[in-house]
Amino acid sequence: MRIDIISAVPDILNSPLNYSIIKRAKEKGLVEINIVNLHDYGKGNYKQIDDYSYGGDAGMVIMPEPLYRAITDLTSQRDYDYIIYTSPDGELLDQPMANTLSIAENIIILCGHYKGIDHRIREHLITKEISIGNYVLSGGELAAAVICDSIIRLIPGAITDEMSALSDSFQDGLLAPPIYTRPANFNGWEVPPVLLSGNTKLIREWQEQKALERTRELRPELLENLEG
Repeated sequence: MRIDIISAVPDILNSPLNYSIIKRAKEKGLVEINIVNLHDYGKGNYKQIDDYSYGGDAGMVIMPEPLYRAITDLTSQRDYDYIIYTSPDGELLDQPMANTLSIAENIIILCGHYKGIDHRIREHLITKEISIGNYVLSGGELAAAVICDSIIRLIPGAITDEMSALSDSFQDGLLAPPIYTRPANFNGWEVPPVLLSGNTKLIREWQEQKALERTRELRPELLENLEG
């Protein structure tokens, strides 16, 4: 997989994309992440990328010219499965979306910044808009890092125990059941006996029951989605 991230402030991405699972996936050659500095495609001697908005609204807007040049430069080199824009009004990122994105070969992620980008780019070049939550960030770089992490960890070989990702919350539409580790008794707080029984059938039944109970209590809307 190759992910090209277009950013107005690319240094923000240095840390989250160079540690843990993402770092290991890059070292194994499972994913290539290329950070594109939008200022390299800026206008004039000062590499301008933003201007005031028509209509007099507050805040600066990223101009269409540098965005167009950056995207068309990338698409001239290879075909992309998705050209994504990180936007608070995009489709909410969830596990099924991450599953779908994880099997793509080439992805562009355009990070929003300032007040946003010229809408004509969204109309004519963007193929998918993604939000990571109903709130506004200062820029789309952290959202891009979240998107990358959510999909790269699903690539076969990225996680040592691949079955671990398949048992995460939301993979089956439910929250994950409670998890425990040694010691079996800590401060008088004991691990549920069924998990110490060695009976795989009973353990699975207990996990399924607890997953359902936790989902019903904490995220009941997930059950509505399953039933719907």
